[in-house]
Amino acid sequence: MNDEDLPRPKGDAASLLAKEDLSPYSQDELQERISLLEAEIVRVETHRSKAAAHREAADSLFKKPES
Repeated sequence: MNDEDLPRPKGDAASLLAKEDLSPYSQDELQERISLLEAEIVRVETHRSKAAAHREAADSLFKKPES
């Protein structure tokens, strides 16, 4: 069985990050964290756009002709 076949665990990474105590982090560490999160946002938005385009193409392919 592949990991892809397993159900997603409850609570995604973003919600776990939101619960983390930030007080131990230095200013530099916080800035690095912000940069990593901004890069992840770009990655997720890119994936969402590709998925939307794929869905739109599939919808137009299988769309019933209007009467």
